[in-house]
Amino acid sequence: MLKTLFATGTALVALSTALSAPAGAQAVGTPDTTPATTTSVDSAPVDKAAVEKADQEGTDIIVTGSTRAQRRFDVSYAINTISKEDVEKIAPVNFADLIGQLPGFQTEITGGEVQNIYRIRGLPNDGGFVSFQQDGLPLFHENDGVFFRGDAILKQDLMTDHVEVVRGGPAPVYASYSGAIVNAITVTGKDVTRGKAQLTLGDTGLYRLDAYQAGPISEKTYYAVGGFLRYHDGYRDNGFPNDKGGQIRANILHELDNGSIKLNVNYVNDHNTFYLPIPTADPRNPSVSLDPYIDYFNGTMNSPALRDVNLKYRDGAGVIQNRNSDLSDGRHMQMVNVGAQYDADFNGWLVSAKGGFTKGKLDFAAFYSTTNPVDGNAFANSYLARTTAAFGAVSRLGYVLAGTNTVYDPNAASGLVMQGQYRDIHSSFYSAQTNLSVAKRFDTGFGSHDLKVGFYGSLYGEDSKTLYQNYLIEVRGQPRTLELVAYSAAGTALGRVTDNGVLNYAATLSQGDSDAKMFALYANDTWEIVKGLRIDAGIRHERYKYTGYASLTAQANLGDATTLADDTTRAFTGAILNQKLSPKATNWTVGANYDFSNHVGVYGRASHLETPPNVQTVMSINPTILTTVADQYEAGLKLASGRSYLYVTGFYTNFDPLNASFLAFDPTTGRNDVNVPFIGKAKVKGIEFDGAWQVKPWFSLNGALTISDPKYKNFESSTGADPTQAEGNQIVRQPKVYGNIRPSFDFDTNGTKISVYGRFTYMGKRYVDLYNNTALPAYGTTGAGVTLCHGSWQVQVVGDNLFNAHGLTEGNTRTDSLSGQGNAEAIYGRPIFGRNFRLVIGKSW
Repeated sequence: MLKTLFATGTALVALSTALSAPAGAQAVGTPDTTPATTTSVDSAPVDKAAVEKADQEGTDIIVTGSTRAQRRFDVSYAINTISKEDVEKIAPVNFADLIGQLPGFQTEITGGEVQNIYRIRGLPNDGGFVSFQQDGLPLFHENDGVFFRGDAILKQDLMTDHVEVVRGGPAPVYASYSGAIVNAITVTGKDVTRGKAQLTLGDTGLYRLDAYQAGPISEKTYYAVGGFLRYHDGYRDNGFPNDKGGQIRANILHELDNGSIKLNVNYVNDHNTFYLPIPTADPRNPSVSLDPYIDYFNGTMNSPALRDVNLKYRDGAGVIQNRNSDLSDGRHMQMVNVGAQYDADFNGWLVSAKGGFTKGKLDFAAFYSTTNPVDGNAFANSYLARTTAAFGAVSRLGYVLAGTNTVYDPNAASGLVMQGQYRDIHSSFYSAQTNLSVAKRFDTGFGSHDLKVGFYGSLYGEDSKTLYQNYLIEVRGQPRTLELVAYSAAGTALGRVTDNGVLNYAATLSQGDSDAKMFALYANDTWEIVKGLRIDAGIRHERYKYTGYASLTAQANLGDATTLADDTTRAFTGAILNQKLSPKATNWTVGANYDFSNHVGVYGRASHLETPPNVQTVMSINPTILTTVADQYEAGLKLASGRSYLYVTGFYTNFDPLNASFLAFDPTTGRNDVNVPFIGKAKVKGIEFDGAWQVKPWFSLNGALTISDPKYKNFESSTGADPTQAEGNQIVRQPKVYGNIRPSFDFDTNGTKISVYGRFTYMGKRYVDLYNNTALPAYGTTGAGVTLCHGSWQVQVVGDNLFNAHGLTEGNTRTDSLSGQGNAEAIYGRPIFGRNFRLVIGKSW
C-alpha cells in the first residue's frame, strides 16, 4: 500500500516535466470556467487583471486569506478551491469527506452527516482549529459550540458556488482560533436567470431534493435562493431515520457604480443522528468476531428502545424532576442567520464591511460508548455485595428485558452484556459578528505595498443543560435494555440494580450560561519588491471578555429503595459559581514568494497562532484553562501550466502547550469524572503533495498525499500516570501517511457528455492511546461514479467503499485514551461505512 502511495507521489512529481500539457479539458480540482469563481467579491475585492490572466490560463482565482482576489498560483500559502464539478466527482458522503480529499486534512467521516473530525497537519486537535465561514464571515464566532461545530450550521448544497480552504499560512490573521479556514462562497445572481434541481436516491434509504435559482430582479439587482430537504434512514441501522430536515439560503445583491451591497439569510432545521463506536470482537478472546451480533458495517448501539427515555434528577430546590428524551431526535439544530455586506472601490481604496447575526438552539440526544462488553455472569456477580447490603439475603442475580418479566440469558447469545451512556444536552446560542477593512495599493520607489487593515468584533454566548445517564444493554445491533434483578433463594425478586434499564441516573449533571465580547485588530502588507518577488506579513491582536456561571452539584440518593440506579446521582445544590475571564491573543505571519515564471515558483512562511480558552470555560466547574501556541513553518514549490499543477509543501509545527488531558469513564460511579491531565508538546514535520495532471484532453489525474511524523514531546501528569510512556509516540488517531488518487475520463459522444471517475483513499496506521499500545490498522477504500449530461439533464450513479474494506476511525475514547484496549489492534471502535450507492438526477436551466 505504501509503495502505491509513494508511486502516486512520484507520478505527481512527473508533472514538472509536463508543463506544456494541453489545457483544453477540465481537470478535477479546477472549475470549468474561471468566471464562476471570480465574480463574487465576498471575501476580497476582485483584481480584474488577475481575473483576465487566470481566465486565459485556466487557473483558479481565490479570495480567502488575501488582500484582494488573485490567482491561486500567486499566493504564498496552501489553498485549494473546490468547485461544484469537484463536489460532483468526489461525491462526498458528508462535508468532512469533501474536505478530507485535500492535502493536509485528515478527517473522520464516520460520525454521521455532521460533527465529524477535521484535523489539520501539524495541529493535534479534533476540529477546534478549523474556522467555517460563509462569504468570509463565520456564522458563529467560535469554531466549536456546545456539541456542535461549523459543519452543523454551514451545510453543503447547490447554493454553494465553491469552497476555498486555507491550510496554515495567513489563517491566524484572517480568522480567530484558526490554523485553517473553510470558506463557502455562495451563489449570487447575474443578468441571466439560471438554476438547477436534483433528486438524490440512495440504497441506505436516502431521499434528498436540492434546488436553487438565481437571476435578475431589476437592472443591477439580483437574487439567489436555494437549499435542500432530506430524509435518510442512515448508513447504520438505528431502527429509526438517521437524518431528516434541511436548510434554505437566499441573498439579494445590488451592484453600485463602484461596488456592491448584498443581503443574505440562512435557515437550518435539521436532525442528524450521531454514530458512536461499537464492539467488534469479544474482549475475552479478541480473535472471536462480534459480527454475528452487531454487524460491522450497519450495526449500531442506537436503538428504538431509547425512543422514550425518562431522565431523572434532583433540582436546586430538592425536587425530583423527570423529563423525556427521544434518541431519534439526534442532533436537532435550528438556526437562523441574517447578514449584510458592502464592498466598494474609492479610487483604489478598497472598503469592505460585513455583518451578521446568528441565533439558534441545539437539542442533542446520543447514545455513547463507555466500557468494553463483559461476561454476563461476571457482571452480575460484581453486584452481589451491593445488592446484599441493600436488599438483604441475595442468592443470585439474573437478567430480564427492561419493562417486562421476560428472562434474558446472555449465554444464549454472545455471553456478554455492556453499558452505554445516554446523553441529553440542550443549548441555545447567539453570535453577532462584524468585519470592517480597508485596503490600498501604494507604489513606492522600491516596489509596491498592498496594505490591508481591519477590525473584527463579536458579541456571542451559549447556555447549556446537560444530563448523562447510563444503561445496561445486550450486545447486538439495536440493543434492548436489560434489568439486573436480585433474587432470594426462593426465587423472589428483592430489588433491582437497574431501573427500567438505567444503571445510573444523572451520572453527570450540569447547567450554565456564558456571554462574551471580543474584538480584533489586524493588518496585512504584501510588498512586491520586483516582479515575482513578494514579501507578505500580517498581525492580529484579539481581546476577549467572558462572564458566566455554572450551577453546582453534589452527590445524592433519590430515595427509591427498590433500585441501586438512583443511589449515587448528581443533584443541583441551588448554588451557582460566577466566573469571569479575560484572555487575549496575538497572531502573526510572515511569508516570502518568488515566481521564476508564470509556471514555476517557490515560497516560505512562518506563522504564530495563539488560541485562548473558549467561552465555555466560564460555565464549567474546574475547567483546564490554557492558551495554546502553535508555531508553524512552511516551504513550498509551485508548478503550474494550464489545468495541470503540482504544489509541494514542507511543514513543521511546534505546538506548546498541548493539552491531551481527558475525562475517563469510571464504571464504579458511572461518571465521566476521572480526570487524567496530560500537558506537553507536539512536534509535527512532514510534506504534502497536491497535484492535477491533464494527461490527455479526455483524461486527468488528481491526487493528494501527506507524509508526516506527528510526535508527543515533554509530557507531564499530576495524577500518577507515567508521562514518559508517551514520549516520542505517534499522536493519537493521527496517521503518518494519508492521501487519495482521483482519475477522471471525460468525453463527448453524440451530444452526450460522459464522465467516468474513481477515487482511492488511503489512511495509514494510527493509535487509540497516548502510550501507542492499541493500533487502528491502515485501510484503503475505493469509490467510482459515472455522470451523463445531455442538454439540460444530468444523471449520476456513484458508489462508495465498493469492496467493503474494513477500517476504524477511532477507538473507545471514554476508556482507552491512556493505555489502550489491552489488545494490539482495536476491538472497540467506529467502523467506516460499508458499500453504498446513490443515484442523482438533475435538470439545469
